[in-house]
Amino acid sequence: MKRCSSQPNGKMVFTLIHYLRKIVWEIITAFVPALVIALAIKVEVARAVEIEAGPSMQPNLYQGYRLMTERVSYQLHLPQRGDIIVVDRPTEVSLVKRVMGLPGELVEVRAGHVIINGQKIDEPWVLYFGGPDYGPAQIPEGYVFIVGDNRQNSLDSRAIGPVALRSIVGKVWLVYWPPDKLELVP
Repeated sequence: MKRCSSQPNGKMVFTLIHYLRKIVWEIITAFVPALVIALAIKVEVARAVEIEAGPSMQPNLYQGYRLMTERVSYQLHLPQRGDIIVVDRPTEVSLVKRVMGLPGELVEVRAGHVIINGQKIDEPWVLYFGGPDYGPAQIPEGYVFIVGDNRQNSLDSRAIGPVALRSIVGKVWLVYWPPDKLELVP
């Protein structure tokens, strides 16, 4: 009769340890870089924001909408007229507004209509004109002039002045919440 040992075979233990090390290594090499890339994207490339207060972008964007911004394009070029941006205000709620005036331009707002360098700008996205007038005033270098789409009810550059380019969180490119409003923002 052959005797059986209750001791595990040394080769079997070595194989099991080798297998477990391989699994751990696969997890580390797959998930750690993915985590680093995801954090880098969140910090440097994109940021999710929620419209927290006010009707200033209605009828295009409403309170509670969640938006995705991207930051890369403004590292390559200045914001463009018509871009919807998020402006960071460290002690207050961030603003979601539309860029209308660029550095060096002469801006004026009359009855809610934006006039740049003496030319009235076509703004098909605005349904509610009105609100306070502004200017004419020249936009300093390193700043942009922002306004809400609902001109009658918007805290924007007419009240707070031009905003610094460095305070721009990013350009809004996607509405992702509520789900029935999912859309790319031009």
